[in-house]
Amino acid sequence: MTVDWDAPAAKVLSPVKLAHVVLRTNQLKAMVDYYKTFLGAEAMYENDVLAFLTYDEEHHRIAIVQMPGTKNKDPQTCGLEHTAFTYNTLTDLLLAYRQRKQKGIQPYWPINHGPTTSIYYKDPDGNMIETQVDNYEDAESATEFMKSKAFAENPIGVDFDPEDFIKRLSAGESESELQRRVEIGPRALPTNA
Repeated sequence: MTVDWDAPAAKVLSPVKLAHVVLRTNQLKAMVDYYKTFLGAEAMYENDVLAFLTYDEEHHRIAIVQMPGTKNKDPQTCGLEHTAFTYNTLTDLLLAYRQRKQKGIQPYWPINHGPTTSIYYKDPDGNMIETQVDNYEDAESATEFMKSKAFAENPIGVDFDPEDFIKRLSAGESESELQRRVEIGPRALPTNA
């Protein structure tokens, strides 16, 4: 195959996937233990300053490194806001929530954004982690909702109670009914994030 390296491009060639995230910490053991539990992950390699963790076919999805001189996270500075992990179904999302709860990992913000139903957590360093399920069958339908008046009015979403959703699913209510966002009007960003 011949490549024209200098051909004008309307856009840069996109990657095929996001491979991994690397987290810098000053408490390696606590972070590694947390992510092993949180993701049901295992270490592919681990030493006193570095760990490579995976939960799927990739050789590592999360790397954690303890760098000398690393200070505690300041949540008021610029940087990565959160990392998100997708589940196939609402039932899977809620089962993982309940399993984490059994292991002492509590969420701090369950919310239906509209395109996704999400449960947020914070790791020992204060990094935010979103677990989510897509609320639409395809990206086009989610994009259509994101272009709607309801989303423009409230791009943040509507809080929900995971325990209430578990009760409602157990009583026979459908996932699709629970994933339909209830409209509450305008909403600002939360102050506890």
